[in-house]
Amino acid sequence: MAMAAAEQTTTGYSVVLPPAWRKIPVRRGTDKAVKKIVDEVFASTPPDIPRDRLTPYRMELGRQLTDAARRARQQGGTELYLPVELERGTLIAASFVVSEGTVGSTSKQVDPAQVVALIAADGDGRPVTIDGAAGVRTEHTAPPDPSGGLEFGSRRVDYVLSVPGDPYRWLLLAFSALGAGDPDDKFAGVLVELFDAIVSTFRWSRS
Repeated sequence: MAMAAAEQTTTGYSVVLPPAWRKIPVRRGTDKAVKKIVDEVFASTPPDIPRDRLTPYRMELGRQLTDAARRARQQGGTELYLPVELERGTLIAASFVVSEGTVGSTSKQVDPAQVVALIAADGDGRPVTIDGAAGVRTEHTAPPDPSGGLEFGSRRVDYVLSVPGDPYRWLLLAFSALGAGDPDDKFAGVLVELFDAIVSTFRWSRS
């Protein structure tokens, strides 16, 4: 049985999201996904509220989601995950982007355990195992980046995971949270714990 499992091909992944979180593909189908989310968010609005009062909020939510997807695409991401409930008219400043990359070349196989050890040794990383795959978790605080539209510092957590059955492919789950304007505040810490809980549900899809 173990040999048969090893021969399976990894085709993707899945995660279990909290009720308020949604997935947005950032390579294709972005506009359709954003529209669906906006429609869903405002579907429960009381019918006695005039449509013209809701229109600015709908447009603002659509803009925020589209901008977030654009930034994720610029980072090389394939999917963006974020909470879509509005807090005082804006999105909660937390999200994570999934992207894929390669390590090494087809002419030389790379041992995932060695890559994990190297990344973990450089900074505050620690080795992890996610659904049987070797990986490393790192956490740090990033300074403000006005040029990138970030006026405040952010708490960052990255999971770098080796793709089972393919020694060259790696998946990166990159989380960012602003907290309540301070990346070291209690709210940012709660958001980090939530992200770790989401990652604990991560499962590879195999065929």
